Formats: sequence, C-alpha cells, structure tokens
Amino acid sequence: MSASTISSPPGANITAETISKTYGSYEVLRGVSCEIAAGEFEAIKGASGSGKTTFQNLMAGLDTADTGVLRVGDAEPGRLSMDALADYRRRLVAMIFQDFNLLPTLSVIENLTLPVLLRGEDADEDQARGYLDRVGMLGHADSSVRTLSGGEMQRVAIARALNLKPRLLLADEPTGSLDSRNTSEVLGLLQEINRDSGVTLVMVTHSADAAKSAGRILQMQDGRLLGNA
Repeated sequence: MSASTISSPPGANITAETISKTYGSYEVLRGVSCEIAAGEFEAIKGASGSGKTTFQNLMAGLDTADTGVLRVGDAEPGRLSMDALADYRRRLVAMIFQDFNLLPTLSVIENLTLPVLLRGEDADEDQARGYLDRVGMLGHADSSVRTLSGGEMQRVAIARALNLKPRLLLADEPTGSLDSRNTSEVLGLLQEINRDSGVTLVMVTHSADAAKSAGRILQMQDGRLLGNA
C-alpha cells in the first residue's frame, strides 16, 4: 500500500457543554465549553495543572466529567456502559504520547499490528507498512524499537495511531521529549496528516511554539477554557 492510497474515516466533531471535574477538593475543570469541528487541528495550550490533559482524557474516554455533556461524533463517552466505552476507545479514538508508549521487545511493524489484533481484528500488514511509509519509517519496519531515536519512535507512534483509523487523534505533548529539529518535523507531519486524512486532531501542549502548528489555539488556565489564544 502506498501513502497515496491510505484512507481514513471522516473526523469526529466535538462539543463540550459546561464540563466540570473535581478530584477530592481540587476543581480541575470549571465549566469548560467549546466546539471543535470535524477535521480541525486544535491545540489546547496551558501550563502544568491547567486542566488540559484532564480535558483530553475525557475526550479519550479515560475519565468522566462530574457535570456537563461531552459529545464526540455521535457518542457521549461519559454516558456509555463499560463495554460501550471500551468499544469507543478501540474504534473511534487513538492517542500519541510524549513518551511514545511503544513496546521495546517488539519490532516496529509488530508495534503497529498488535493493537489491531487486541481489538479482535485481523491485522493488515500491508496497511501497516503503508502508514510507516507515510511517516518515513518504512525502512525500519522490521527493526527493533530499541534501535530508534526519539524522533523515529514518535513517527512510529504516529503511524501506530493512524493504523487504527481513528476519527479523533489525540496528541499529548507529542514533542515534549524531542529536540528542536525533530519537533519541527513531527509537527509538520501532524499538519500533513490532518490536512490529508481529515481526522480531527487535538493536541495538548505547554509550548506556544508547538501550538502555532494548529489551525486554532485554545488557552486553558486554572481549569477554564479562555477561548482563542
């Protein structure tokens, strides 16, 4: 499969209405509301503790809000049963992490195919290699993850996420562990993927420079979404 033949499902629109979340006595999110259109590349910028990662975790279905409504596509992850929520996470959302979250004992191609197998589907190795080609890592398909640089591992992590064909791609500080050259390359790659595939991409970051790669920047401060940064 060549990069030009890769297809993805349409991006998911996101609507948050007065979302609040408290841990103990600490109110992490305070009445957060926003609209993210399908296919947008959105950056949520804020300092550590501002609530941006908690908000992203709600979109991922990893946590639930105390009050308010969150819709991702046609789903409301906070109101799904445990089985339906697991299906939501497997089929609608994929994540890219700061520390890559690759399995070092596996090869690059195995890191792409295993998540597909774990959700009960046959893994299409040609498709996986197509995504590796898309991110410039096809030549490393059979290499051990342990042999890769940080920038290469993040490219593999992006390919792994794309191989799940998500409608919502969430990136959690995806350049936080990279040097300036690799940061620029990974951000450019995310822009291309968003533009070419139409997947909705939401990146949380503390970096003003990284946020500039998005089509729109939302500022999170003390649990409140302040609008465009």
